[in-house]
Amino acid sequence: MKLQEFQAKRIFGQYKIPVPQGEVAETPEEARDIAKRLGGPVVVKSQVLVGGRGKAGGIKLARTPDEAEQVAARILGMDIKGLTVRKVLIDPAADIKTELYLGMVLDRARRRVVVMASSAGGMDIEEVAATTPEKIITVAVDPCLGLREYQARNIGVNIGLPRELLGKFAQICQGLYNCYMETDASLAEINPLAILGDGALMALDGKIVLDDSALFRHPDLAAMRDEDEETPEEREARLNGLSYVKLDGQIGCMVNGAGLAMATMDIIKLYGGEPANFLDVGGGAKADKVAAALRIILSDPNVKAVMFNIFGGITRGDEVAHGILQALDEVKTDVPMVVRLVGTNAEEGRAILASAKMATAETLAEAAEKAVAAARAEGRAA
Repeated sequence: MKLQEFQAKRIFGQYKIPVPQGEVAETPEEARDIAKRLGGPVVVKSQVLVGGRGKAGGIKLARTPDEAEQVAARILGMDIKGLTVRKVLIDPAADIKTELYLGMVLDRARRRVVVMASSAGGMDIEEVAATTPEKIITVAVDPCLGLREYQARNIGVNIGLPRELLGKFAQICQGLYNCYMETDASLAEINPLAILGDGALMALDGKIVLDDSALFRHPDLAAMRDEDEETPEEREARLNGLSYVKLDGQIGCMVNGAGLAMATMDIIKLYGGEPANFLDVGGGAKADKVAAALRIILSDPNVKAVMFNIFGGITRGDEVAHGILQALDEVKTDVPMVVRLVGTNAEEGRAILASAKMATAETLAEAAEKAVAAARAEGRAA
């Protein structure tokens, strides 16, 4: 789950990271009032969960409250990479001398949180890594010791910070690390971390990505979710406890288990098809959950066939079969379906489906071959 910039910066402030004292507006009139209260030039920043807002015209400088109102009127309602701008952040304009990058991310290979810093702030860190990787400094943090002050100071030295700023930089590093750990984040970054004209350090932009699996521990953070980020299908999947990602193919997939789902997508490709989604119903899926999953799959107009691949360990084959038939009672469709059931109560499940005249398969290869053939036949018929 991603947080908006203004949400991330408010959380940073709780960890004593210096951030601009900006406010959020949802109308041009609110933007004007905020700019008037702040006094002086302001920056009007679109609040959408995509990169490249500045290049898209979603970040503008306004020198007066009237200009802030005009700029906000242009930005609000703007479409940026498929997302509509519904809020703008009004920040005091900053006298930027130098832009730095500072971030925390999990390095799964090292099994450590890694601090990343660069003197090339204000641009995507992926671009820096591709063009000037030598400008990125990384330090792995021992989980038993946490981030030590000497590590943060060494990072500051290596990115060329003036000596007098090393202490403050170390405090910001420690604050960002504590923020990362205590919110169960998978990413926390400041880009840019600016050195201002008066020599102060300030986080002018912020990003936090939270680990969805830990949100049950943070109901206050979960309540910050921007539902505009999700498609209706993704929202329904989340509410039903399903793992779903929409893709561009024509064969809908319902599988129990992430690894099996990946293997299913691979074998569909092997037989010349393209998966329309990744969908993991998880272990122990009951009929209502399977029905919800099928409704989500069939809501995609590109789906020409549906392939089920269920390995019954915890999940029972007869429950899955009942779920499929329940969903078909709720969502009328003529999309062909192929079901592969193996494991617990698989024979009972196949019998239930056979009585409903649904195609079944005993092996994964057979199921994929049938699903691809059915999708092609539907495509030709359309």
